[in-house]
Amino acid sequence: MAQLETTMEHCAKCHTCSEACHLYEASGQDPMYRPNFRTEIFRRIYKKYVKKEPFSSWRNGDVDLTWQTVARLGELAYRCNVCRRCAQTCPIGVDNALVAREIRKIFSQEMGITCPELHDKGSMLQLKTGSSTQMTAAVVRDNMDFIDEDFSEETGYSFKTPWDVEGADILLIHNAGEIMAWPENIAAFHIIFQAAGLSWTLSSELAAYDSINYGVFYDDVQFARTAILQAQAAKKLGVKKIVLGECGHAHKALTVIADRVLPDALKTPRESCFPLLRDIVKSGKIKFDPSRNDFPVTLHDPCNVTRLMGIIRPQRDIVEMLCPKFREMSPNGPHNYCCGGGSGYAIMHRNNIPEWRFKIAGRKKMSQILDSFADSRGPQTKKYVCAPCSNCKGQMRDMFAHYNLLETESMIYGGVVELIVNAMVDVNPGFIKWEEV
Repeated sequence: MAQLETTMEHCAKCHTCSEACHLYEASGQDPMYRPNFRTEIFRRIYKKYVKKEPFSSWRNGDVDLTWQTVARLGELAYRCNVCRRCAQTCPIGVDNALVAREIRKIFSQEMGITCPELHDKGSMLQLKTGSSTQMTAAVVRDNMDFIDEDFSEETGYSFKTPWDVEGADILLIHNAGEIMAWPENIAAFHIIFQAAGLSWTLSSELAAYDSINYGVFYDDVQFARTAILQAQAAKKLGVKKIVLGECGHAHKALTVIADRVLPDALKTPRESCFPLLRDIVKSGKIKFDPSRNDFPVTLHDPCNVTRLMGIIRPQRDIVEMLCPKFREMSPNGPHNYCCGGGSGYAIMHRNNIPEWRFKIAGRKKMSQILDSFADSRGPQTKKYVCAPCSNCKGQMRDMFAHYNLLETESMIYGGVVELIVNAMVDVNPGFIKWEEV
């Protein structure tokens, strides 16, 4: 891989990347959070013990390959959100986040050392039961029936989720965690798709009702196993394309990276939901009343959607059209800061990880959010953080609860589709609610 070679061989050690890293800034510029810190340790090991370069210790700096060094290197690889903001700012294209992920991969594939939330409770459960939530296809369908019934009654808009429709135009794949934690997001998607008259379906095949692929964070083999199952489900139904719901790492996994592991026979076109949603909103098929979204709204940019894939305008076109009080975070788009839960941290709660997520990893995002609402601080004004990514919402759920933002700021978070449905004329007012979620 050219980028990995560039990173290993040509880093100028200028530390431009450090100034772009939210962890380095939030930690008070602790040297261990410099993006190049772990890379330099890995580089010295590689050149001394793998390449066996002559005079490596003298030329590159010495390091002893002890268990203590290995253990600390593994820890450092998991003290990174892999947001790749460092790679974006590097003048020669060095990607220190890529190295963090490569270290994780070596630990998992070669040493059998993994993060339990990503492996035991993530990838392995998904391959066994169909979802990292442990929901089997039967359980998911039961849950979806409840969502259909409850939200049809609440919204006054009757809808029914289609399952296993052969030859449908679209196979929609959600992050299954949404079904349990944020069912309003699932309901919103299905209301919009039905109102727009789309030909679409969900699949009950193993892993195909859950877009999660935690292998993307730590293990190529686990990643490939899940991606192939999802692609096989689309091929079995004969759909024209796969559309991914609001999950940033699922976007990255099944579009950008899956091209490297899927055989040509399984390469059904795979797309983000955001351009499709933008086209629906602008098509005139659905009537909207933007005054229903007459509260301050800001937009968080998931790293894998914006910085990696360049999907920036579609979600903005939607909120600019439907949210009269929309305001941008600064910086935004491809220059955004990670929510602090990236690379799987949003689902980790062991040891001091929550404290690290709130005080270090999520500190910059929290500052951005509060700054964007500088003109409406306090509990008297309802505020909405649009975060169209399940992983990001998991981080914000915990951060908002930790800082008690619902009570002190009347601030909630949610996706793009909730804003769309909240503004639909054919839906009862008040789809978005200011309450604990």
